[in-house]
Amino acid sequence: MIRLFKHYIPHAVLLLGMLDFALLVIASESAWQLRANQIGMDPGPIEGRWVPLVGSASVVWLAMIAVGVYGPYALRSLRFASARLLVAISLGIIALAAIDWILPGETFWRSTLLYAMGLSILVLIADRLLLNSFLGSSAFRRRVMVLGAGDRAQRLRVLGDRPESGFAIVSYISMGEADRVVEEAIARDAIHDLGRFVENLGVTEVVLALEERRNSLPLSDLLRIKTKGVHVNDFSSFIERETGRVDLDTVNPSWLIFSDGFSSSRILSSAAKRVFDIIASLILLLLTFPIIAIFAVLVKLDSKGPAFFRQKRVGLYGEPFYLVKLRSMRVDAEKDGVKWASENDDRITRVGRFIRKVRIDELPQTWSVLKGEMSFVGPRPEVPKFVDDLQEEIRFYGERHMVKPGITGWAQINYPYGASIEDGRKKLEYDLYYAKNYTPFLDFVILLQTVRVVLWPEGAR
Repeated sequence: MIRLFKHYIPHAVLLLGMLDFALLVIASESAWQLRANQIGMDPGPIEGRWVPLVGSASVVWLAMIAVGVYGPYALRSLRFASARLLVAISLGIIALAAIDWILPGETFWRSTLLYAMGLSILVLIADRLLLNSFLGSSAFRRRVMVLGAGDRAQRLRVLGDRPESGFAIVSYISMGEADRVVEEAIARDAIHDLGRFVENLGVTEVVLALEERRNSLPLSDLLRIKTKGVHVNDFSSFIERETGRVDLDTVNPSWLIFSDGFSSSRILSSAAKRVFDIIASLILLLLTFPIIAIFAVLVKLDSKGPAFFRQKRVGLYGEPFYLVKLRSMRVDAEKDGVKWASENDDRITRVGRFIRKVRIDELPQTWSVLKGEMSFVGPRPEVPKFVDDLQEEIRFYGERHMVKPGITGWAQINYPYGASIEDGRKKLEYDLYYAKNYTPFLDFVILLQTVRVVLWPEGAR
């Protein structure tokens, strides 16, 4: 994996993304040449077209990232990838047409967009037909050795067996565990020189997966492996990197304290984030005010009660604030106290079910962003009652309040709607990853991926 601004990107994804971008530039240039020849115009030198060529490719490429073209399912399923490509390219072409309409003659060429769309679909699907099996091959999977044969080693085996996994486990070494789970593990005593054994297998990384590290850490083995130039990683850090979440089953306070993350350099990032929140919330409020007004009227007509719903939530550093949303439930929905929303919840109104699916009910939250109580990106703010329950059941839950809550977030794009203590625990693992590894780049990725969640709202309730 490549680490870019504290966020890991698989080699296969990076290679495919770069190739796709180059193909989009070629498709845009081919579309221009085709249109110029069609109308009998001299296409001119390519040097004068670099800005619109790269710009048009960038818009479509960002649309591809937004709809999940580089997600794990798209990388292993040509049908899934083709469907997402069609949506992404369509959205990108619409965006290019809009930009050209706003800035006519200065940016892109609407007359070539239809050709560019067809050529882009053709070359990108052909690209995947040729590379689909190659990208999923072992050439892009790191060779990993696991020190341990217990439950943690078994968890790594399950993770490595996934088709989208970026690593392959080539050997398990039993370090004398009493409860041995991985039966094929080789006993440490059976290996004379572990360093040479690692070299012979072509191992690029060793993961320490011992159940109990106290007084049992194989320091001499780890030192020998490290001096061979092989990367050594602990279980919790490996899981964080491979899954994009902090594993609550294995982390402890010392790991959170001494591991990389929670950098002081985020002061500048936080200032930039606040400037972005102010500008974007003002623009979004102006653009969406008609939509909010229309659906506010529909909510009023659909059921008795106010159009807007105010509810106390827990914000930054545990401070309460009032969240405003379009009302999607009956006015008596909380007469017996707050409770988790469930699938096919009978408290949700007819209009409410629609606005929840397309996230229109959340548009008024932009006002909270403008006031500084929320951000566009961050952990989802919960009601105080849920926070109290979750803090009693889940350790480290309070750490999610060290960053400002958001309308969208890392947990929201990676995990379905949470409606239980266990769901809260799973989402906390993603929230901790975000709080630990926050950068403007990660915020940008989350904002792009939110488009996918809106278009395919599997988790909306």
